[in-house]
Amino acid sequence: MQKQAFRQTLLAATIAVLGLMSAPGAALAQDASPAAATAKAQTAKPNVVVLATGGTIAGAGASTVNSATYTAAKVPVDKLLAGLPELANTANVRGEQVFQIASESFTNDNLLTLAKRVSQLAKQPDVDGIVITHGTDTLAETAYFLSLTVHTDKPIAVVGSMRPGTALSADGALNLLNAVSVAGSKDARGKGVFVTMNDEINTARDVNKDINIQTSAFHSQWGPLGMVVEGKNYWFRAPAKRHTNNSEFNIDNIDKLPQVDIVYAYGSVQPTAVNALVDAGAKAIIHAGTGNGSVADRMVKPLQDARGKGVLIVRSSRVPYGFVLRNAEQPDDKYDWVVAHDMRPEKARLLTMLALTKGASTAELQRMFMEY
Repeated sequence: MQKQAFRQTLLAATIAVLGLMSAPGAALAQDASPAAATAKAQTAKPNVVVLATGGTIAGAGASTVNSATYTAAKVPVDKLLAGLPELANTANVRGEQVFQIASESFTNDNLLTLAKRVSQLAKQPDVDGIVITHGTDTLAETAYFLSLTVHTDKPIAVVGSMRPGTALSADGALNLLNAVSVAGSKDARGKGVFVTMNDEINTARDVNKDINIQTSAFHSQWGPLGMVVEGKNYWFRAPAKRHTNNSEFNIDNIDKLPQVDIVYAYGSVQPTAVNALVDAGAKAIIHAGTGNGSVADRMVKPLQDARGKGVLIVRSSRVPYGFVLRNAEQPDDKYDWVVAHDMRPEKARLLTMLALTKGASTAELQRMFMEY
């Protein structure tokens, strides 16, 4: 029995030695395991680029109680990211400062520059998603422009805040964390461009800023696509309109945008603005009418005259919800006008500008308003 036990012990020792010989780097691998684990974790996380443009999310107030009185576009992107170490648990994040401006000062040239940079990054294999920090005043417009012009299935999230980071209960940090989470997630691929504010995921086409003082500022009349809760996406619907890869517009081929302006309707409105804009070279006019895109009697002839000069006329509504019906209120077919459907005037302007880069007729523009 003793000899048998000795033989078994000797056999086990031999197997152990042979095992070590077959893995000569095992001891070294064990020593290097923390670094290897870190590298593996970084590789497993998505790579997200944050493009900063300024706005309230980069703003600062004089004190913690200044939630509505502050200076926008003060904090550079490196400090913005460094102030949110939790980002490292979500993705490998790097930042670029594209602009440092308040969003009410955004121009067509700013839109083109930003969209072209987004398109460049989307083509890189080492980029899984893109986040744009942006002032809230024109955030929804920029998001929609990106949705129309950037061809990619990678998630693009546009995010801002209603309070500067210096304020009590500032909303920017969580908004940004959620944006990075969405941009880096595989389940967001192919769904287009998002606005991630106040825990909601909204599609860029539908969302608009409806409140100017509260954190629950952004809404879509058709509802959000989903929500982000503790870094997890919960989806409830998908975008129904054309966007990104399915768009006929491509920012890579667009270097200039034509002049398109908006005329706002109100009681006792006069044709002064229409006439001035036509004289100033407008290629299209978005008429932000009352109710169902209604046009005052004294405005019909000036708009008809503008159309006779080759200016496209688009009937939209200043009413935030609902949509404009074609040939209701005005005989659009007779006048060769277009209706913006459920598109607000400022977004109707963007789609019309892009349509004009393709020389779209009224019929083609009307199709685009129904499809986009």
